[in-house]
Amino acid sequence: MYIAMNRFEVVLGKENDFENLWRNRESNLDSVPGFTSFSLLRGESFNTHTLYASHTTWENKQSFLNWTKSDSFRKSHKGAGTHKNLYLGHPQFEGFEIIN
Repeated sequence: MYIAMNRFEVVLGKENDFENLWRNRESNLDSVPGFTSFSLLRGESFNTHTLYASHTTWENKQSFLNWTKSDSFRKSHKGAGTHKNLYLGHPQFEGFEIIN
């Protein structure tokens, strides 16, 4: 199994906008081979931002990499740059292989 996470620093006061954006977007993940699950995580709030992480689980790392090169990925991320006012900086990607 493989977990892919993106960490977001969301500007204070923009949390509802950010959460609604994620609730209403078309992820196109359900039809992607190897995709297992998705969660949006809300973390601690600081002086300037609230921490969030998108969390996807995959059967393996290759399934995730295949998705990042697919039309489904491009469709899911179309227009992502139009919401820059919600974030401090760029999302930070973190990938993990599950150890059993």
